[in-house]
Amino acid sequence: MVAVGAGLLLSQTGTAAAVNPKYAGFVIDANNGHVLYQDRADEPRFPASLTKMMTLYLTFEALKAGKIKKTDEMPVSAYAASRPPTKLGLKPGSTLKVEDAIYGLVTLSANDAAVVLAEYEGGSEEAFARRMTARARELGMRNTVFRNANGLPNAEQHTTAHDMAILGIALREHFPQYYGYFSTRSYNFRGRRLGNHNRVLFRVDGADGIKTGFTNASGFNLVTSVKRGGKSVVAVVMGGTSARSRDDHMVELLHRYMPEASTRDTGPLVASVEASPPIVGALPDEGPIPDSRPMRTASIDARIAAAYGSAPAAEIANLPEPSNRPILGRDAIRAALVEERPAGAANAILPMVRTVASRQVPTPPAAIPGERGLDQDATGSVADQAQPSSPWVVQIAATDDPTSAMSMLKAAQRKVGGAVAKAQPFTEPVRSGAQSLYRARFAGFGSKDQAWNACAALKRADYNCYAVAN
Repeated sequence: MVAVGAGLLLSQTGTAAAVNPKYAGFVIDANNGHVLYQDRADEPRFPASLTKMMTLYLTFEALKAGKIKKTDEMPVSAYAASRPPTKLGLKPGSTLKVEDAIYGLVTLSANDAAVVLAEYEGGSEEAFARRMTARARELGMRNTVFRNANGLPNAEQHTTAHDMAILGIALREHFPQYYGYFSTRSYNFRGRRLGNHNRVLFRVDGADGIKTGFTNASGFNLVTSVKRGGKSVVAVVMGGTSARSRDDHMVELLHRYMPEASTRDTGPLVASVEASPPIVGALPDEGPIPDSRPMRTASIDARIAAAYGSAPAAEIANLPEPSNRPILGRDAIRAALVEERPAGAANAILPMVRTVASRQVPTPPAAIPGERGLDQDATGSVADQAQPSSPWVVQIAATDDPTSAMSMLKAAQRKVGGAVAKAQPFTEPVRSGAQSLYRARFAGFGSKDQAWNACAALKRADYNCYAVAN
């Protein structure tokens, strides 16, 4: 193993790196695992769009397992479409093919496309980010935590140059059938040419990817892979002061350390892990589709708009009143959409084993609750009711009377049947100032697609609804 400090035997760019507090660098021989260069490689750094490497890792995993297809049309939520540039400029309610999203990430580094993939594969960006962190641990990335799918600023999202090299090697070794996407130099998306941000592809013989990244907090980041003459290296530069200086420094590192790399391939460096099954929601054949992301971090107005399919939340007050139930006031709906529960504790950082081969134990599906706790008389009132244990629930209203809320649920169940026939109606109290309201909800949905299908059926029967992870 060779460890060289930044600035030693390097040119002016290396010297500048030595005094840059954001800088970290790492070069590894991907044939045998020997570290050829490292400087602050295990100090925490913000990944920026290097995050999308893990988003693509999980996407390739789902493709390989047959859980998704390249031609799948993924729904674009209002949240995904609202992500800041760079992005494809997707419209809420439109769709995006999985393969177009992949190309969008490796060329333009599209933030909206990354969230579309996350919501489609994980049910929500938060759930997908938890899977990203779990997979990082299994790959041996001991100092990485993900909080989103695109690398937009988040103080809790961090990594190291060492960890990013592990991920780069894992992408090459685990998905050779998909890794070629990273060498794409340009892609035509709906008549628009997307050029690859990774300019090192054009400057170094044998360069085949991988990814660039930048935020103000991170500086300019780059992971690069080179295979040439039987040699193979993966290099990481983080915290560059400009895209050009970062690229120049990367080229310099590659030119210096490629000659020291071995031509003898000793086998895989990062052990494969067993994929946990992605949650991929089947879209209903017809009817409106609820937003795919539980919008706990969005404004109440945005959540109302997404839940009820209207652009501004104010339109809710103007909705026609169905004959079978009253439309509740916007304030009641607003109260019904308060935060579901406190955010979970931050993921712990576990000790690192460099080529971890641990297996992720799948969580068994939650049991569908029965009718226990419900008074079976005509009013359907609740007797000592506890909130059901259900991965997903669907809400249709909120009212100040629990009996009225239960009556609404029973009436909806009789009218809609099908997707909600075996669901468990229940009410959940919530406070809005001095007022008590009761959410009218259906439980018993084990997955996102079940809840979506139920909500779509309710909307076709003129019920507004809101599907949410419980």
